[in-house]
Amino acid sequence: MIGSLVHLARNARAGFVLAREGALALIDPSALPPSARLGLRLARIIERRGAGDGAARLSAALTRLGPSYVKFGQFLATRPDIVGAAAALDLELLQDRMAPFPREQAVRTVESALGRPLDDIFLEFSEPIAAASIAQVHKARIRTADGDLTVAVKVVRPGVREGFARDLQAMRAAARLFERWVPDARRLKPVEIVDALARSVSVEMDLRLEAAAVSELAQNTCDDSDFRVPKPEWDLTARDVLTITWIDGIRLNDIAAIEAAGLDRVALGRTVIQSFLRHAIRDGFFHADMHPGNLFVDDLGRLVAVDFGIMGRLGMKERRFLAEILLGFIQRDYLRVARVHFEAGYVPPHHSVEDFAQAIRAIGEPIHDRRADEISMAKLLTLLFEITSLFDMATRIELVMLQKTMVVVEGVARNLDPRLDMWTTSEPVVREWMERHLGPIGRVEEAGKGLWTLATLATDLPDMALRTKRLLGRFEDLAAEGVALDRDSVSAIGRAESRGNRWSTAALWIIALSLMIIAFGGF
Repeated sequence: MIGSLVHLARNARAGFVLAREGALALIDPSALPPSARLGLRLARIIERRGAGDGAARLSAALTRLGPSYVKFGQFLATRPDIVGAAAALDLELLQDRMAPFPREQAVRTVESALGRPLDDIFLEFSEPIAAASIAQVHKARIRTADGDLTVAVKVVRPGVREGFARDLQAMRAAARLFERWVPDARRLKPVEIVDALARSVSVEMDLRLEAAAVSELAQNTCDDSDFRVPKPEWDLTARDVLTITWIDGIRLNDIAAIEAAGLDRVALGRTVIQSFLRHAIRDGFFHADMHPGNLFVDDLGRLVAVDFGIMGRLGMKERRFLAEILLGFIQRDYLRVARVHFEAGYVPPHHSVEDFAQAIRAIGEPIHDRRADEISMAKLLTLLFEITSLFDMATRIELVMLQKTMVVVEGVARNLDPRLDMWTTSEPVVREWMERHLGPIGRVEEAGKGLWTLATLATDLPDMALRTKRLLGRFEDLAAEGVALDRDSVSAIGRAESRGNRWSTAALWIIALSLMIIAFGGF
C-alpha cells in the first residue's frame, strides 16, 4: 500500500512537470478515447506560458525530471515504431547534458572501484570535462612501459543506480495502469518498453560492458585503415570506472576546422557510410549512437568513434535481409525484396508476395527518377517499415535500431558532402558481403554448418526421446486426473482481483484530484 502511494506521488509529480512545461501539447487528442481527451484538457490548464514548441517543451520537462527521464526520452528516440517518426526526430534533439558532480566525489568513486589512492593510479586527474545522465568524463595521465599516456576516465554518478531503480518502479506502475485503463494503448506495450529501458540502462551503468564493446569493435575493425576506436585500459576499469585512451581529433560537425586541416570532406562522408555498413552487415555489431558528438577525425584522416554505451547487434538472418533489400532496391528487383521479407518470416505467409512487391515498387520507383544525391537511404528504410506494417510485419527491435542509426549516420555524412551518392557509396560494401556469404564459398560454409548441426542432433536423439516419453506420461496423468482448484483458492483469487481494482480506481481519482487542486491553486 505504502509503495503504491509512493509510486503514485512520483507519477503525479512527473505528470505535473510534463503538463507545466507544455509537453502534453505534443499529444494528438484525436488518437485518444473521449475520457482521455477530457483528462488532457484538464491537465493543460496548468501549462506555462511561453513554454516553446516541439522538442523544446519535452526536453525542458525531461531535463527537469532528472537523469532517468532524460535517458527515457533518448530511448524513445530510438523507437519511432512506438512514438512515431516526428516525435522520434524531436526526441533526437534532447541533449544528454547534465550538471557535473564534484571532482571529490569522482575521486572517491575511482578509489573505491580500483582499490587504490588516486595518486597511485594517475599522474594527473582533471576536473570534469563532460557530464551526462549516467556518468561524467575526466582527462587524466598514466605511466606505462612506453611512457606517459593521456586517457579519458569515465566515472558513474554517485547514487545513479538507486535513483534509476526508484524512477523505473514508478514508470512500471504507471505503465500497468495505462494498460489496464486504456485498452487501445496495449498495442504499444508500455510495460515492455519500460522493461527494455531497464535492461538498456543496466548495461550502460556497468562500464566493464562498455569496455568489452570497445574491445569487440576494435577487434572487428583492426584491418580497416580508415576507422579506429580507443583502447580500453583493463587494469583501470571496473563497474563504475572506465579508462580508455584519449582521442585528439576534430568533431565531424566542425566543418570549418575540417577544411582548415586540409581534410577531404567528400572522402570522409564516404567513410562514415561505408564504416557503418561494414560494422552492421559484415560484423553484425555496430555503434548505435553515431551522432556528431561521438565521431571525430584524427590528423591522419581516420574516423574515430567514442562512447559505446549503446550498441546494436544483427544476426546472420538480419544481415542477409538488410544486404538483399538494399541490393534489390539498387537493382530495382522488387519481387526479390518482397521474397526476402517472406523468407525471413517477417511478413505472414497469408499475404501475397506479388501484392507486397507492388507496394515496395511504390517506394522504389520514385527514387530512381531523382538524382543520386537526392535519395535518402534512411528515408527509404523508414517508408519500407511503414509499408510492411500494412502487411502485418511484426516489429523487429534490432531493425528499428538499425534504421534509426542509419538516419543519424546519413545526416552526418550529408553534412560533410551534401551531394553524397548513397547508392554508389553503399554498393561495394553490400556486394562484397553478398558475394562472400551467398556465393560458392558461403554456400559451402553453410552446408558444413548444417552437417555439424545434424551430427550434434543425432547424438542428442536418445536423450530427447527419453524426455519426450516422460513428458507424454505426465500429460496422460493430467488428462486423466484433471486440475482442481479448491474453494479457498477460488475465493482468494477473487479477493485479490477485487483489491487490485479498488486500488487502481482510487489511484486514478487521486491523480485527477491532485491535478485539479494544483491547477486551481494558482499555478
